[in-house]
Amino acid sequence: MNHPDLLTKAPSLAAGMAAADHSPDIQLSQTRHRAALVAGWHIAPGSTVLELGCGQGDMTAVLAEAVGPEGRVVAVDVAAPSYGAPVTIGESAARLAAGPLGPRIDFRFGTDVLDPSVDFPESTFDHVVLAHCSWYFTSLGQLRDTLTRVRPWARRLWFTEWDLTPASDDQLAHLLAVLIQGQTEAAGSHGEGNVRTPFSREGLLRLLPEAGWTADGSRPVDTEELQDGDWEIAACLDLVGSDERLAALPEPVRQLVLSQADVLRAIAKPHGNRALAAYSVTARRHATPAAGPVRVQ
Repeated sequence: MNHPDLLTKAPSLAAGMAAADHSPDIQLSQTRHRAALVAGWHIAPGSTVLELGCGQGDMTAVLAEAVGPEGRVVAVDVAAPSYGAPVTIGESAARLAAGPLGPRIDFRFGTDVLDPSVDFPESTFDHVVLAHCSWYFTSLGQLRDTLTRVRPWARRLWFTEWDLTPASDDQLAHLLAVLIQGQTEAAGSHGEGNVRTPFSREGLLRLLPEAGWTADGSRPVDTEELQDGDWEIAACLDLVGSDERLAALPEPVRQLVLSQADVLRAIAKPHGNRALAAYSVTARRHATPAAGPVRVQ
């Protein structure tokens, strides 16, 4: 399936998402973004894909369309089906499962691939995908361990995340909101937001060899239509408005966060803040001697 085909199908894919009942325009822009990503990857019809951090299934739906009726997407998330608002990830998965893409998707919530009970035979999957989920990890060490864990299971890695390097001044509010959340988490005040361990593209490229992957290339990804800048600014201001979260911080860090929040309020617009750009990295696994047979479940 080529780029025009996936983008042409984006409206119908978006309409099949449960979140489209609440915000159809937002869902369409999110689906278009993921359709453009997958169209730039080499995921052929009939492929098997392991998606980590599937969340609401925005990327899952696009991947399921790309692999076609003979393909399969195993969509994994550590969160419980009750996580998410205004639509839970379980509700969103149920809508997808009941639609035409349902037979191609295997949702597995409450699943941590670092759990020894979660296993797959070597080369079960053609591809493993992480799309806008890696900042949710509790540490870079956890991400490295996860990428190491899945390496025998898939031949290729497709990875995309926000780029910490702003391309223009109107992205600074999104950047500052991300950094404040990251600092708060790093200082020991933990929440349930989407930003827990923000890291740079260069940080990822340093980490991949440690996890057994060789990067083939990296490219910028347009995010002009996306609303994540507004969402993360709102999440950040909610965080600094929480006495409980701030009380858990060492006093010097608390004062630093409060001062940065003052700057954020000064530079952020009420809405329409431009999101940071994103990047996409492709990688292949290092060649290693084959391990003994491992069976699932």
